Amino acid sequence: MKLSSRSKAYMIPEYSLTGDLLSYLTCGLQYRYQNKGTLPPSMPVQLWFGEFIHGVMEEAFLKWEYDKTEFPWDWKTEIRPIEEIIDLRLQVRGLYPPSNHFFTINHPDIKMTIDDLNEYDHKKLASARAEKAINIWGSDLFPLMESSEVLIKGLRKMPYEGADKRSKYYGINGVIDVLSLININEDNKIVEYLKSNEEFQKIVSELDEEEYEIIIDYKGMKRPPSDVETSKNETWDYHESQILTYSWLREKQEGKRPIAGIIFYLNELVPSKEDLILIKDDIHYHLTDAPQDYSKYPEDIELIRNWEENDEMPKLSDKFKMDRSIRIIPINKNKINEALYKFDKVVNNIETSIIKEIKGCKIQDAWKAEAEERTCEACDFKTFCKSNKNKTKEFKIP
Repeated sequence: MKLSSRSKAYMIPEYSLTGDLLSYLTCGLQYRYQNKGTLPPSMPVQLWFGEFIHGVMEEAFLKWEYDKTEFPWDWKTEIRPIEEIIDLRLQVRGLYPPSNHFFTINHPDIKMTIDDLNEYDHKKLASARAEKAINIWGSDLFPLMESSEVLIKGLRKMPYEGADKRSKYYGINGVIDVLSLININEDNKIVEYLKSNEEFQKIVSELDEEEYEIIIDYKGMKRPPSDVETSKNETWDYHESQILTYSWLREKQEGKRPIAGIIFYLNELVPSKEDLILIKDDIHYHLTDAPQDYSKYPEDIELIRNWEENDEMPKLSDKFKMDRSIRIIPINKNKINEALYKFDKVVNNIETSIIKEIKGCKIQDAWKAEAEERTCEACDFKTFCKSNKNKTKEFKIP
């Protein structure tokens, strides 16, 4: 009897909306070392804060769902215990907080308890942002939440068409931070923001229903410039593409159609000095959509324009910070198709680099190293990167 040979192993590459798409767009070469080479950054400030704020918001929602604690929450007795739980989880994964962002007591060398914390420790950046996120948005956000941390997956045709392509398809996966079911007639600040968006109102009028599904995503960063052509910053567009791709995946899996997404840029609630420098530039050069009408915030705009880097941080109004921290993204079929095309384009670029490397091309020749100056400054691979924008000059000994 003739035995058939075993068929070749068949692998479908998986790509994540944040871990791959946004990471690759930050810098292709850095993506190769960190994601494909499993070389984690030595000082993962952005990674730590992103994981921290997501964890805090999820735990805060579970706490509210269980005991319906009224807002505002006291930081020391109600928020700080949540922070400690998340901090411990992250340390188990090898993610430790930067000392200037968060005060940790979950360390063998620190003999302190929560009662030893004072106002200075409270005001460290990560804790201040967590407190503001919960107390500014929590009372309106938590009642709208249907579920959190929802895993979604889907398949698409592989855009790379070379004869040496690894698969006919590729997988997309992502995690929706929050799925919300809103009633358009609710008395809620977030619903009011939705209703003030003309494109969203047009979608609602066409569907003529009362309840709608909304995708909500948290970002541990400032609001990116919205004038992409002038600012040369693609992050604004790709955040929208992320929400639109989430919508496509959600519709495929559940048969439900989210009609809008909301992104919360949580750094805007308590901006750092570096954030405020960029916010000042965005306002000065009219690169931002928020606020569109400066006359509504004369005091805040004046404070920002007069602020200098060595001055104390200005006390901006909660309304100004809220308007900058929330972004409404209406969802329609045409936008979804454009977003999927962009994702395909990134996957094609990644697959092209992978195939080049498989064929023997050197890593730095196979992967593009294009990043902003701030990214290069914090990169662990800048000492040997050919494209590093911050290279020190080489001095030759005669």
